[in-house]
Parts: sequence; structure tokens; C-alpha cells
Amino acid sequence: MMSSFWFGCRARVVQVLSSMAVVLLTLASPARAHEVLPSITDMTQDGSTLVFDMRLNIESFLAGINQAEVADTAESAQAATYDQLRALSAAELDARFSDFWPRMAENITVRVGDQTMPLTLTGVQAAEVSDESVARLSDVQFTAPLPDGADAVQVGWIRPYGTLVVRQMDVEDPYSGFLEAGQLSDPITLTGGNAMGAVATFFSYVPTGFDHIVPLGVDHILFVLGLFFLSTHLRPLLWQVSAFTLAHTITLALAALGYVTVPASIVEPLIALSIAYVAVENIFLRTLSPWRPFVIFGFGLLHGLGFASVLAQFGLPEANFVPALIGFNIGVEIGQICVIAVAFLCVYQAREYSERGERSVTAAALYLVAATLMIAIAVPLSIWAPEVLSDVFPILAIIGVMLGLSAAAVNVAQPDTYTNMVAMPASVLIALIAVYWVIERVFL
Repeated sequence: MMSSFWFGCRARVVQVLSSMAVVLLTLASPARAHEVLPSITDMTQDGSTLVFDMRLNIESFLAGINQAEVADTAESAQAATYDQLRALSAAELDARFSDFWPRMAENITVRVGDQTMPLTLTGVQAAEVSDESVARLSDVQFTAPLPDGADAVQVGWIRPYGTLVVRQMDVEDPYSGFLEAGQLSDPITLTGGNAMGAVATFFSYVPTGFDHIVPLGVDHILFVLGLFFLSTHLRPLLWQVSAFTLAHTITLALAALGYVTVPASIVEPLIALSIAYVAVENIFLRTLSPWRPFVIFGFGLLHGLGFASVLAQFGLPEANFVPALIGFNIGVEIGQICVIAVAFLCVYQAREYSERGERSVTAAALYLVAATLMIAIAVPLSIWAPEVLSDVFPILAIIGVMLGLSAAAVNVAQPDTYTNMVAMPASVLIALIAVYWVIERVFL
């Protein structure tokens, strides 16, 4: 009877994995996906005029995508419109943006004192699409008049336009601000002197690094989970995480300094391949192999290049380069630690009962309640905030899978149920998703 119960549990595990694989692959791997990036504007004073040179993804604005609520254009309800705009030539996109500009200008704030300045479009230069795997960034220039006696200005725009990076040019100690969606800058002194100090810069970049892991870095989350599922013991995890951290810190610094540049079309498939390798090795190994820390170190170098691509989109302040880089990296580490901590909480009871070879109906019930809670969170979000749900659903799904597998494991009074019914199936699922990503990023 125990044997039939065991095989019944295994069958249910396979069924859950198959269903979740389809859902995750459908959600995480759209046909034409582009990460929503911060828009960057360089502000220069030219006599009584402020000149703004902005680099942005024009298609996102024309399509009406709420860039504060989605991490990828494919997650938006306007994804089809975005793809149609993406197919336009540079000249056609220029014309469409020129027509759209009066509406956009109403949503951009350039304020001197309590007076909002009118904006004039002076140029637009859309880029041609050269790489289907990355968003097209185009250049826009507009101006704002300065009233007599103006000594400071505030800049910002509406929340749906997303994150805005403002960089003051041609002054000493220039202002450089990473404005969250809808945020208005502090007054920027036109003659300079508003550069953030080292401490303020450090703390402003920590959340940016964290966000790139949770919730935006699903691929990095799966890699860290691949490290986590190798063993129930702390020592192998520490070896792997240490090697990974050291490696991605090195390439993040080198890439941010401009010494290393690798196209995203090469880095992204290799990152997916690294996830697949770690997950597949988990299936065949039960302990840390002599070569695994070195392999993880090599993969960490790749992930560091992936992190650097984020920083490259909005740059690092020259005056406080080191504090910004350290802050971003610490944010990444905090995100990784949170992933490991949540994973540990999800499987803790499964590991405990597995070591004792015991089962617990109570623990199984608690796991099922927790898994139901994930659904309870998703349902209201799907009704009132579907765009938020599309951003966090992969994380909810990952947690739900770990809780479901753990519920099955604690129901079986056999030794090593954690490895056989949690770590192994989870590694198989991670490998399937990663292999799909490799195929998608190379061929689709």
C-alpha cells in the first residue's frame, strides 16, 4: 500500500510540474518581449533655454503602456500595438511621435518656482531595428524657456511613463537623479552643486539592484534556486553563492567601467544555458562536486554582464561611481539572500521530515493552506491590478510549486523524500524553463 501511495504522489507531482511548466513558459517567454527600461534625459542650459536630450523607447509611449506597472512590454494589454509600432521604419516612427508630442508634453513637468514651463519639440531620431531581442531606443530633443532670474528647476513626469533618469550637463557637481515613476525631482540648481553625496548615492542604488532580482530577475531567481536545490546542507550552498557573488561582482565592475562589453544577444542565451546546466547537474549529483564552484564562478561572470546591462541603460554618476556600484551590487545580494530565505521557509518542514523518514498530515495541511494563499493573492490582483499580477505571477508560481511539492513530500513516510519529491522535480522544472529560454533567445 505504501508503494502505491508513493507512486500516486509521484504521479501528482509530475502532473503539477507539467501544468506549471506550461503556465510559466507561456508567461515568461512571449514571442516578442522587451524589457521596460528607464528613460534618460540630459539637461543643458543654453542661455535662457533649457535643452533636454532624451533617450527612450518611443513605441512604449505611443502604445500607451503603463511603464510603472510592467517589467516587459509583452506583459501589457497593449503588447500587440507595441509590436505593430516596432515594425515601423525609423522615418515612420519619427512622424508618429511628432504627432503624439503635444499629448506627451502635457504630461512632462519642467517647473521653475510655481510656474510650469511650456515644452517645444526640436528633434526626434528613431533608431532602426538592428536586434530583435532588445528594445529600440530613440533620441528626442525638446526645450523649455527659462524666466528671468531663474536659478533652479524641477523635472518629472506622470507615473505611467515609468522611471526617469535626469542628468545635468556642463556644470560643476551636476545633479544626477534616478526618479521613480511619477516622482518630481528636488530643485536642481542651474549653476550646479546638486550632486548627491557618496552616502546618498549608495542608498539610492541599493533598491535598483534589489529590483533587478525581485521581482524583475526571474532568470537570476531560478539560477539561485538551482544552487539552493543541490543539497540540504549549508556548506555546499555557501561555496556556490560565494563563488557566484565574487564572479558577478568582478564583471559588473569591469563592464560598468567600460573594460568589458558583450552584446545582450550573446549574454542572455548563455545565462539561460547556465541555469539549465545547474539544474541538470542537480538531477545527477547529490553532493557538491570538486568542479562545481569553478563552473559557478564562470557562470557568475556571465550574470555580472547581465547585471551590467541594467546599469548601462542609465549609467553611474562619475563623481560617486564606486558608491553607486557598491550600492547596486549590495541590492543584488540582498535580493539573492531573500530568494534563498523564502525558498528555505517553503521547504523547511519537507527537509525536516525527510531526514527523519516521517510523514505529517498537519504539515501537509499547512503547506496546502500556504499554497492556497498564493492563489488568494493572485485572484484579487487579476481583477483589480492585472498588470501588477503579470509582474509578480512568476514569483507566486515558483513559491506555489515549492509549497505543493513540499506538501506531497511530508505526506510520505520515507527517507530522502525532500530530494526525490522536492529538489529533483523542482530542478527538472527549472531545467525545462531554462532550455526553452535558450531556444527562444537564440532562434525566436
